[in-house]
Amino acid sequence: MQQFDLTYSTPKGTDFQRQVWAALAQVGFGRTASYLDVARLLQNPGAVRAVGAANGQNPLAIVWPCHRIIGANGQLTGYAGGLARKRWLLDFERPSQQGNLFT
Repeated sequence: MQQFDLTYSTPKGTDFQRQVWAALAQVGFGRTASYLDVARLLQNPGAVRAVGAANGQNPLAIVWPCHRIIGANGQLTGYAGGLARKRWLLDFERPSQQGNLFT
């Protein structure tokens, strides 16, 4: 499944967190973006760490695909489900498309 069609209540979070979570939803299946890419998308390139923190608080981790967010150097970074699971999810999606959403 590449897209979700479901109804949910808007999770609680700060305005900034909700902006980050909305940005995560823009990262397409089989694609990745860096924390810096997300910060730039939000027109706040100095907020890389805040993007990482908001990403870590994502309450809908598969619906808003936080596993697709990687370090600016292309390396995997923290994931609540563990880096092995993050790698598995990225590998599972990779045959569909490749490339970075924002660059």
